[in-house]
Amino acid sequence: MSFAPLALTPRTAALLLIPPLLWAGNAIVGRLVHELIPPLTLNFLRWALAFVLLLPIANQALRASSPLWTHWRRYALLGLLGVGCYNSLQYLALQTSTPINVTLVASSTPVFMLAFGALFFKQVVRKRQLLGAALSIVGVLLVLCRGDWQALAQVQLVLGDVFVLIATACWAWYSWLLAQTTEPAEVRGNWAYFLIAQMAFGLSWSGLFTAAEWTGYTGLTEVHIVWGWPLVAALVYVAVGPSLLAYRCWGLGVQRVGPNIAGFFANLTPVFAATMSALALGEMPQIYHAAAFVMIIGGIVVSSRK
Repeated sequence: MSFAPLALTPRTAALLLIPPLLWAGNAIVGRLVHELIPPLTLNFLRWALAFVLLLPIANQALRASSPLWTHWRRYALLGLLGVGCYNSLQYLALQTSTPINVTLVASSTPVFMLAFGALFFKQVVRKRQLLGAALSIVGVLLVLCRGDWQALAQVQLVLGDVFVLIATACWAWYSWLLAQTTEPAEVRGNWAYFLIAQMAFGLSWSGLFTAAEWTGYTGLTEVHIVWGWPLVAALVYVAVGPSLLAYRCWGLGVQRVGPNIAGFFANLTPVFAATMSALALGEMPQIYHAAAFVMIIGGIVVSSRK
């Protein structure tokens, strides 16, 4: 199915600037509380709280007579990719990687966007987009080898880096699915209905992942929760900002200009993450972070030119 994007307007650009800012904060918060709560549990509680907050204005979408149930397979897939897999993998990555590394590696999003669009959604990829994607790949490789090109041949990926790459592929697929308009206008036209439909199924997936975490099937992290105001404040932030507000803005932006253009806005996340890390975690950016970011920005500029 092809998709015809609209022109990028200042209003849409403003919408697409909000998610990377909130997602950078999500990476910082996830790193700050990684010793207080297991990653998959954090993701489940995040979306459970967001679901409760959204339910009063969107409960009609979940009634038995709602037209969304006719398209339950689509929402189950959206929930798996956007709510279940993407965020769980990001929080897992933050167990072993810094927010700067996580967000920079996730800057490979445009590469996945272009690939998925060409392979599955009949999108024509221009030469400038390929060049921009190549620059983004170089930037990601620079992060993966920690700035030492000679070590690239022997590079051993930190487990968190692998999780981020898988998460990014999930997000690209999710974003292309968002651009499709196969569901009833009653659901699609109401942002709260559209989001809670995804969350309803996504919570089921996330609940399964969390159960596996607590029963020891993942074997990736210790399972314990240290309740207190720091964790409560973190849950409120990730439920309201990176979940409700960011997903609302991202969904609107993708529907207006398409996943290819929107994907490059996600590359602003490392800028915010680097600044926040320096302030909150004392993790100052390294020279190779700056070089990687220059390459990623170069990819944005080259790909966006007509």
